[in-house]
Amino acid sequence: MAGRLGWYAPWEKILDDSHKPFYRWFTGAKCNIVHNAIERHLKTRRRNKQALICEGEDGYFWVIGRIDDVIKVSGYRLGTDEIESALVSHRAIAEAAAIGLPHELKGSAIHCFVILRQGFEGAVVLEDELKAHVAAELGPIARPEKINFVASLPKTRSGKIMRRVLKAQALGQDVGDISTLEA
Repeated sequence: MAGRLGWYAPWEKILDDSHKPFYRWFTGAKCNIVHNAIERHLKTRRRNKQALICEGEDGYFWVIGRIDDVIKVSGYRLGTDEIESALVSHRAIAEAAAIGLPHELKGSAIHCFVILRQGFEGAVVLEDELKAHVAAELGPIARPEKINFVASLPKTRSGKIMRRVLKAQALGQDVGDISTLEA
């Protein structure tokens, strides 16, 4: 099945199990996983939500994500998934969530919430290390403003992180309907 996808760079390894219990599939590969993404987006219940679509230099269109999954920092659009993936690639992080909070100069600033793996403690030194790690992975514009160490993240019963709850709590606002929050 994987061979049928449009790979731009072949994988070096199908399954990388060097960071158990966290596995990486098709390491080193590059693939257009958003093929037919616009058509698929229009068939979902969120079809009325705007999607962020960019045209690359190669003439291809890329669906970066829905508007609510993008943080605009100093004019740059960053996907929450990119930031979260960069954080989880660090040996100390088990899970991560990223949100954008209002910032006077940047428009939005990146604030992250992370769950640490066993054996690691949240400290200023680790926070600085994580900020530098994200900046090295994605570029200096993606450097988080703040990283919060938490015991758990608010999730729906299906396991999706409820970023709107994190944002409301960070801004001191009402969290709204949390009936789908995992118990």
